[in-house]
Order: sequence, then structure tokens, then C-alpha cells
Amino acid sequence: MATTTPLTQTDRERSALERREIDASCRVPVLYFATSAAFWLLVGTVLGIIASIKLHSPYFLTGSPELTFGRVRMAHLQAVGVGWSAMMVMAAAIWLMCRLSRVALIYPTLLVFAGTMWNIGMIADVVGILSGDAQSVEWLDAPSYVPPFFITGVGIVSAWTVATFRRRRELHVYVTQWYILAAVFWFPWLYTVAVLMIFWMPATGVIQPVVNWWFGHNYLGLWLTPIAVGTTYYIIPKVIGRPVHSYYLSIIGFWSLALFYSWAGMHHLIGGPIPAWLATASTVGSMMMFIPVIAVAINHHMTMLGSFQRLKYSPALRFTVFGAISYTAVSFQGSIEALKDFSEVAHFTHYTVAHAHLGMYGFFTMTMFGLFYYMVPRLTGREWASPTLIRVHFWCDAIGITIYFVSLSIGGWWQGRMLNNPNIPMPNIIEYLLRFLFARSLAGGLIGLGHLAFALLLVANLMGWGRQRSGGPTYFVEPAPNAGDVQG
Repeated sequence: MATTTPLTQTDRERSALERREIDASCRVPVLYFATSAAFWLLVGTVLGIIASIKLHSPYFLTGSPELTFGRVRMAHLQAVGVGWSAMMVMAAAIWLMCRLSRVALIYPTLLVFAGTMWNIGMIADVVGILSGDAQSVEWLDAPSYVPPFFITGVGIVSAWTVATFRRRRELHVYVTQWYILAAVFWFPWLYTVAVLMIFWMPATGVIQPVVNWWFGHNYLGLWLTPIAVGTTYYIIPKVIGRPVHSYYLSIIGFWSLALFYSWAGMHHLIGGPIPAWLATASTVGSMMMFIPVIAVAINHHMTMLGSFQRLKYSPALRFTVFGAISYTAVSFQGSIEALKDFSEVAHFTHYTVAHAHLGMYGFFTMTMFGLFYYMVPRLTGREWASPTLIRVHFWCDAIGITIYFVSLSIGGWWQGRMLNNPNIPMPNIIEYLLRFLFARSLAGGLIGLGHLAFALLLVANLMGWGRQRSGGPTYFVEPAPNAGDVQG
């Protein structure tokens, strides 16, 4: 672990002034992306609750074709998976790169234009799907006129992220920057190739589902995961005031993710009409993912060692650590799920749905909430108005995703076992699943309540109702001496 020379009071003041100037330069575009992401999260939450209720109450909201299950579910996935997640990724990439590079953002107005292009695309996406204009391709449901908006938006953000890195004043390249640069390189390529090969210049036959799952799996693994893991590498040391435990573990975690994750998506097509070697190679890639996950888990745990009591105080740390633990859990589960014998039971069941939500929500979304609670006060100059609402947000979301994951994992596993038994009629399986689908809706309601608390906090902060940052960060309870947020 590297040693550092203690900063003098003058150095700390100069560093704090530099950070404030950097935050001021990227305040408008980063808050624009972040608040847009929060808006799409709320839209996706409403659509998701409607879709969940329809699974056990199929006559719920049946008066219009726009609210049928097929359309609502696809719109929900796009609002959350592309609206919330991608816009939050771009906000995180811009802000973290500026901070770690120690340079102000140039031409922020162009980034606002990029965000506007993405928002226009999202409006056309969600409205188009609800109107019956969807593509019916998992993760690529958006109507055919939407991708140019997304490609333009992410292209500008990626170029600006790289340009910021090239202008850096900090000579050391931090692990978070590795992950950010990888993400903004990987995703524009992934998305453009997938749209090209499925829609614009479509490949034929079995190539299309292969490209579909290559994109769908790598959307999480090579776009959302690098930013979320990079964020944990930033937030945890910042809050506890300690450097990352091991530089070498960081290298192992990064390069093994880059090497193995891109192979993992084909295990979703086990048993399908694809070459056997392709499914086997995907299974091997999935098993090799134990390497980066264990490396990252050890690094995070050893960095936190001796500082776990700070979870009592810091909202940013609590959300981030929850996300980091979920990353380990969902990655281990995903590797096991890629095994062919396991897939025979779990495939095409609610077990897979539970797994996807633990990754997308328990890992990525909870980590991004941690970034929100750390980043927004530094951009607005105001702290959060209510620690109680933050506590409501955390516990509703943590309990909600736990109920969601546990109930659908149990129900989905037995669903798979029963589907493989020819002596069990389908109506019996559907009836058995109802209790777990009710639990899913309950979990969705809890998560929605947490999102409402989050939205109130965000609006209050943007409206200027929080106290000034000079009074110190917002805590759940007053911390013990030297147990607080020591970094700016």
C-alpha cells in the first residue's frame, strides 16, 4: 500500500478550493444528467409496479392497449435500464473524471446538449413502446428512430471524458479512472455494433440472438459495472480517509473483468440453436469471473477494515457498501447460474429475474444512490434537508430488494423444478407462483416508497432548502470524534 506525505493546512485549503472550482465547472451538466436520471427512475418505478401487479392480477388496468403487460414491462425496462442507469453512468463519469484529473470541465454546454439528446431519445423510446412501436428485442426494445439520439449523446460524453483525462493535471492514474475510460470506450462500440447487426444491417439466423445477448449481458458488465465499481473505489476511501488497500488487486480486478466478462452472455442461450462451443466458452468465461469479483471484494473489505462503524453515520458509505456486497453476491450467483446443470432448472424462470434485479438494483442502483448522497451536496453547496428521509430511503430500498430477490429466487427455483416435471400441470405451477408474485409487488411498493423519499430530498436540495455545506456533511446520527467524512 502506497504511503503519502501528510498535507499541511495550506495544502488542504488549496486542495479544497481546487475541488470547489472543478465542481463549479461541471455543476450544470452533471446535475442535468443526474436529475434526468432520477426522473426516469421514478417513471420506471411506476411502470414497474403496474407490470408487477398485472402478473398476479391480470385484469388490473385493462381498459387501454397502452397499459397491457407487454408494453408496460418493456417501457419499464427502458426507463430504468436506459434512462436511469445510462444517464447516471454519464453523470458519474463526467464528475469523477474531472475530480480525479484535477481539471475543470470545458464547454459544459455541449454536454447539456448531449443530455438533451438522450432525454429526447428516452421520451420517444417510452412513448413509442407504450404506443405499440417497440422492437421486441431484449434490452433493445426502443423504436427504430431512437438509436441515433442515444449514439449522439453517449458519443459526446465519451469524447469529453477522454478529453478531460488527456488534460489532467494529476499524473497518477487512479483505478476509478481505468474503469471510467474502459466504460466510455466499450459502450459506444457495443451499442453501435448491436444496433447495426440487429436492425440497420441485420445479420441472419442464429447470429441475431447471439448479438442480442452479447449486448444485453455486456450492457451490465462493461457499461454499468465499471462505473459502479469505479465509484466504490472512489467513495469508500474518500469517506473513511484511507487509500485503497492494494494497487495490485486493483490491476487484477480490472484486467480480468476486461478479459472474461465479454464471454459471459451466451450462457443465456444454453439449450438454444447455437454452436455448443459458444455456450461452453461462455460458461468458462462466467466461471473465470470469480477472479475479478474476489479481487474487488478483498480490496473493498480490506479498505473498510476497522472502519465499519462509520456505516452508522454516513449515508453515502452505507449505500455504497450495500452495493459492493451485492456486487459480490450477484457475481457469484451469475457464475453458478452459467453452469449447464444449474441452468436446466433456473433458465426461463423468475429465478433469473431475481438475479437480474440484484445486479441492476442491489448493486448498481444502490451504489449510484451512494454517489448521489456524496456528489450532489458538493455540486449545489447544500446538504440534505432530512437525515430521516435518507434513512427511510435506505431501509425501504434495502428491505424491498431483499424481499424481491429472496422471494423470486425461491419461487423461481421451484418453478423450474416443476416445469421439468411432466406430471405437474401448468395451472398448478401458476397457482404456486402467486404468493411469490404478491411478494414481488410488496417489494416494489417498498422500493417505490424509498424512491419517493429520495425524490423529495433531491427536490429540496435543488430548491435550496438544505443547510450550507460549511456546516459539514449530513449524517444519520452525530458521529464519534474522527469518524466522519474527512475528505472533500
